[in-house]
Amino acid sequence: MNSGSLIVLLALMTFSLQAQPVAYTCSNAHSHNDYEQKVPFRLAYNEGFGSIEADIFLRQDSLVVAHSEKELALQRTLETYYLDPLLACVRQHGGRPFQNATAGLQVLIDIKTDSIRTLARLIEVLRKYPELTGNPAIKFVITGNRPASFLWPSYPSWIWFDGVLSEQYGKEALDKVVMLSDDFKSYSEWNGKGIIPAKEWARLQEAVKKAHQEKKTVRFWDAPDFINAWYQFMHLQVDYINTDHIAALSDFLRRLPKTSYTGGGAYQPYQPTYKTDGVDKPVKNVILLIGDGTGLAQLYAGYTANKAALNIFTMRNIGLSKTSSYDSYVTDSAPGSTAFSSGEKTNNRFVGVDHTGKALPLLPVILEKRKIRTGLVTCGDIADATPADFYAHQSERGNATAVLRDLKNAPISVLMGSGDESLNNVAILNEGKKAAVTDSLLRVLQPEYTIVPAIDSVRAGTDKKWIVVEARAGKSMLDGRGDWLQKAFNKTLDLLSRNKPGFFIMTEGAQVDYGGHANDLPYVAMEVMDFDKTVGEALRFADRDGGTLVIVTADHETGGLTLMDGDYRRGYVGGQFSTNDHTAIPVPVFAYGPRSGLFRGVYENTAVFTRILQAFGL
Repeated sequence: MNSGSLIVLLALMTFSLQAQPVAYTCSNAHSHNDYEQKVPFRLAYNEGFGSIEADIFLRQDSLVVAHSEKELALQRTLETYYLDPLLACVRQHGGRPFQNATAGLQVLIDIKTDSIRTLARLIEVLRKYPELTGNPAIKFVITGNRPASFLWPSYPSWIWFDGVLSEQYGKEALDKVVMLSDDFKSYSEWNGKGIIPAKEWARLQEAVKKAHQEKKTVRFWDAPDFINAWYQFMHLQVDYINTDHIAALSDFLRRLPKTSYTGGGAYQPYQPTYKTDGVDKPVKNVILLIGDGTGLAQLYAGYTANKAALNIFTMRNIGLSKTSSYDSYVTDSAPGSTAFSSGEKTNNRFVGVDHTGKALPLLPVILEKRKIRTGLVTCGDIADATPADFYAHQSERGNATAVLRDLKNAPISVLMGSGDESLNNVAILNEGKKAAVTDSLLRVLQPEYTIVPAIDSVRAGTDKKWIVVEARAGKSMLDGRGDWLQKAFNKTLDLLSRNKPGFFIMTEGAQVDYGGHANDLPYVAMEVMDFDKTVGEALRFADRDGGTLVIVTADHETGGLTLMDGDYRRGYVGGQFSTNDHTAIPVPVFAYGPRSGLFRGVYENTAVFTRILQAFGL
């Protein structure tokens, strides 16, 4: 192997090992040429930037802040624009530069005129600010035109220097260096798109490593300045990200905890046998799994977080569902899954009715004529749009009372989920025990349904119709829901698989949608993986049974998620959201088992309904 190839290989290996960014905040942001901002100092300071830069010219006795000679007429002095405002902030915060007691501030002063005379005048000016020069949380760092490095130790203890990353310094000079900076283009011609070429990455990484070995912070100037570049600088472990875009970088850094996620221990997906996959014969059972708000980006976030593994991605028959509703290019969940349950497009917020408000014949009713039983499972509310679309007929999804009343006459054998939104306040007695379900629900639904507060209360071997309203079902994975969805799904399987004519089970991963609305990537990724574990249980059953079709899809995408960063080996993924609402992006449909080929192609969401009936032979 030649030396060039070795450098590339080592760079790629090291990049993979460092692929997850360390914890960055606005303290890692440097406001380059800050005086050119609409509000110098204040914009960057209010965002909590850890480093702010001002260029200065010595004109007579004044230190004028400017980028070039032609701007000197503006008469912006260092004291007026930076030192006086900073002093006011320090006094306001009891001697600290920021309200956060641990946050420090670096004032980078770029000298544009003679280094000796200008620095001498700067020291005279700074001596008037002992509350700043004597403050351990504030560092005045000289860059630009600097005296010869052998002179640096002779300057006051509160004067520091920005060294050049590519230069060598003696020990005494290095002791006065607080940061090492360099022109990014001295190392790379990368324009910020894609990834940094391996050889250039190796040079940059070696430079950063050298600085960190000297216990110095690092900054690159004249560097690409947008999101993709910021990700790469974090991977390089650059200490200060140079920017002219204060608001954009601040927003990016503040959102990092919600826009990046690293999975824990990965789970091993079930490996299907494919024995009956695509076989052209009517099915006995259909399992429809709906990941609410789950587009391809959400699935791939879960795939990456689980270290490049997902049950859903083992399914070979794939299509695309167009998600628009009757009255909107962008659907909500109510018409989204009404399309699945009825084969009709309806208005946003309409549940189980057409666009005029007329009740539609729903899949469970159609299947009941063949004595096929229906079960509904959700890790959301039992009266929310997706489960309600399979039993209710209402023109307003938010009317939980009316939605639940429709359940009384619906052929639903099992309904499991939470009641956090629709059920509250009144405790009822059920089989001698109290459960958190409203008294009105008890009166309306009993004796048709037995209502219990936990999965374990459901007993197989009876013809009872069950409603499980369990508080844990409504928790997110982040808050400790654990394996509730798999347990609820498997219990429903156990109950309905005893029915000889067959069953239909709709299981909803409701909270992927919640994470999308919250623009919270950890929330999304964890919910996708939990949903995918349930898909694994469905695939396992389908292989044992031989007559079961498994369909995995979504009602819509939520959040406009774009994945911009990731590492399979670490299970790290980073991305950005474009909205806190739904989008019109078509969603994938995956199918496994007999007649799974029906779900190939690109089609309206209503086709999911018709193809389910075809799969049953109806």
